[in-house]
Amino acid sequence: MSEVVVISQHNLQNEVRYGAGQTLITDEPASIGGDDAGPDPYTLLLAALGTCISMTVTLYARRKQWPLDEVTVRLRQNRIHAKDCQECSKDTEGYVHRIERAVSFKGDLSEEQLARLKEISHKCPVHKTLTAPIVISELGE
Repeated sequence: MSEVVVISQHNLQNEVRYGAGQTLITDEPASIGGDDAGPDPYTLLLAALGTCISMTVTLYARRKQWPLDEVTVRLRQNRIHAKDCQECSKDTEGYVHRIERAVSFKGDLSEEQLARLKEISHKCPVHKTLTAPIVISELGE
C-alpha cells in the first residue's frame, strides 16, 4: 500500500512526501489566493488518471509486442448540475464532477489494435477507483 504525507508550508502551498524521500509541492493558482508554485489538487487528480491510462495501455501493448510509440491523454474536469448530466441516472441530485478524456496513440498499429487499446484505456486501476464507491476513513496512529 502506498502512503502520502502532506505537510502545509506557507500560504496555500503543501509539501507532498511519498516513496523513498521524494517530494513535490502543490499549490493553488494566484487567481484564488495561491502562489501558483505547483499543481492544484484537481490537476493532480487528472494527472493520476492520465498517467494510469498511459501506463496501462503501454504495458498492454508491450506485453502484446505491438508497435505503440506514444500515448497522449487529454483530460478536463468540471462540476455540472446533475440535471444537466446526460450519463447520470435520473435520481441524481446536486452536482456531478465530470471528467472528459481523449486518448490517442501513435505507432504502426492496425485498426483492431487501436480499438483494443481504446478499450484497455478504460480499464486502468485509477479509472476503476474513481468510478467505484470510495470510502475515506480515519488512519489509525
